[in-house]
Amino acid sequence: QVQLVESGGGVVQPGGSLRLSCAASGRIARLNTMGWYRQAPGKQRERVALITPAGSTIYANSVDGRFVLSRDASSKTVILQMNNLNLEDTAIYSCTLRQGSETYWGQGTQVTVSW
Repeated sequence: QVQLVESGGGVVQPGGSLRLSCAASGRIARLNTMGWYRQAPGKQRERVALITPAGSTIYANSVDGRFVLSRDASSKTVILQMNNLNLEDTAIYSCTLRQGSETYWGQGTQVTVSW
């Protein structure tokens, strides 16, 4: 069984920064893809950033240049550093891990950008 535990959401003013963390536990394959999706009220879920088994990162156009995704050497923890946040970044952010044919999700963490 795989579990993903997220932390780091919160409320921040436009232009501010937040850091999200996702720690995976259980039967984790060395070669996995981890990352983050988000869903804002009334909108479809959007891929934010992924890091591949080879260590390549893929970003949504809307966050490229502002967000940085990194992973630790164990491939079990990913960090999403979010800078220069704007109102449109408000959403529930969910961590995901893919290995083999299975995809796992965290419970989600709220990020609110507001004055």
